[in-house]
Amino acid sequence: MAVIWRRDTRFDAMTSRAWTTDDLPDQRGRTIVVTGANSGLGLATARAFVQAGAHVVLAVRDERRGRAAAASLTGSGSTEVRALDLADLTSVRTFADQWGRPLDVLVNNAGVMAVPKRRTADGFEMQIGTNHLGHFALTNLLLRHLTDRVVTVSSAAHRMGKIDFDDLNWERRRYSRWPAYGQSKLANLLFTLELQRRLDAAGSNLRALAAHPGYASTNLQSHSGNVLQNALMALGNKLFAQSDSMGALPSLYAATADLPGASYVGPDGLRESRGHPTLVGRSDRASDTLAATRLWGLCEQLTGTTFGLANAA
Repeated sequence: MAVIWRRDTRFDAMTSRAWTTDDLPDQRGRTIVVTGANSGLGLATARAFVQAGAHVVLAVRDERRGRAAAASLTGSGSTEVRALDLADLTSVRTFADQWGRPLDVLVNNAGVMAVPKRRTADGFEMQIGTNHLGHFALTNLLLRHLTDRVVTVSSAAHRMGKIDFDDLNWERRRYSRWPAYGQSKLANLLFTLELQRRLDAAGSNLRALAAHPGYASTNLQSHSGNVLQNALMALGNKLFAQSDSMGALPSLYAATADLPGASYVGPDGLRESRGHPTLVGRSDRASDTLAATRLWGLCEQLTGTTFGLANAA
């Protein structure tokens, strides 16, 4: 296994243990797409960017809810709502085909967690399909428009993940919702690693980074399809979780700070569960460059999309 990425303490000085949205640089003149921006972390991320002056595109499955979310945002920036269903590659392609202007930052935020076994419109297992394959396709299709960076939201749960290259979509294995979630979040980090390698090989100045929110209180925990699990996670939200606005800080930091490509940002508190953004480490599996390259090839086959810039080695 080729593992080359580790936390680089040279960059620790860049992070502040008290970094908040007050430290967010002026975003006037910048366009930012946030997927899943109608609630939770996505809405908190969009809110901070609008307050900082950005034009924020809320890429959402439900446009009615997206418009209601956009109407709640205030600040010197502006908003736009566009339909995007990451569980349907036709929707992903339509979104990308209709995009015709420069895009500064793409925040791949939308996701599902620990849901019952379901399939996307293209037959993918729902968690790998939504959390990873949809964003993989979206990023590749928008890459030629991007001017700054891609931020993909992963999770500390990537540490329990394992990529099954022979059964990525749980067609032969007995389905288990939490390992499936862990696999999808591990895929997010391997995607970031390989995307940065390809950007470097193409001579691009674009950067690919990842972030995780720690234990944040969002509606993600209420869609497991299991009443008991929903109740337990709701209790955990009340007792232990930090707010969605705190959970959004790592994404905001990764989207704006001068960090090296392939950086991974998370909370600085106990077990990375809460706190202010800082550079964090990842598991050995999430640092495996050979697995990252192999996964990229498999995802190209599954989604029919390829790296959106020339000269990638």
